[in-house]
Amino acid sequence: MNFEVGQLVIYPNHGIGLIERIEQKQVGTNAFSMYELRLSFNNSTIHVPIQNADEVGLRLPVSFDDCHLLFGDLSDDFTTIPTDWKTRHRDYSEKVRHGQLFEVADVLKKLTFLSRQKPLSFREQRLLEKSRYLVVSELAAVCNNNKCQIEERVDRALDAACVKHLTTLEPAQLAAAAIIH
Repeated sequence: MNFEVGQLVIYPNHGIGLIERIEQKQVGTNAFSMYELRLSFNNSTIHVPIQNADEVGLRLPVSFDDCHLLFGDLSDDFTTIPTDWKTRHRDYSEKVRHGQLFEVADVLKKLTFLSRQKPLSFREQRLLEKSRYLVVSELAAVCNNNKCQIEERVDRALDAACVKHLTTLEPAQLAAAAIIH
């Protein structure tokens, strides 16, 4: 997919960015066309070779219609959360690294539920914060809404998902949910 100057794009694991320029860079004897991308989360600039953009996972933000689907998805119940924190962290890190919004939202939903059951480890807390940032920033950019209103809607959807998940658990699972490690 080709992008244009001024277009908002998603750079996996870093979130929303703006293509500021398309320029030629000389690396040794090779010339490459590059997207110069300004990331919104830290205002840094990165260069992505145009020929590697698909491989890197550079993509357009989700559509406006997908925003509504995502809010519905965020408020739905979810599958069982792995009890082994190493497996959980590996799987969730991979989803966030790939940067597909619906997968990142799934990580956000599950880590939010866990955080309400027990304190998260430092790594999981950072993953929760990153997934929250990625979801909120993309939704805010697509919905043309300020972050505060999006955050409130995301929080309401997450509250609904956590309540739904609690009501589907068996008594033994409810006890285990309180002591997941």
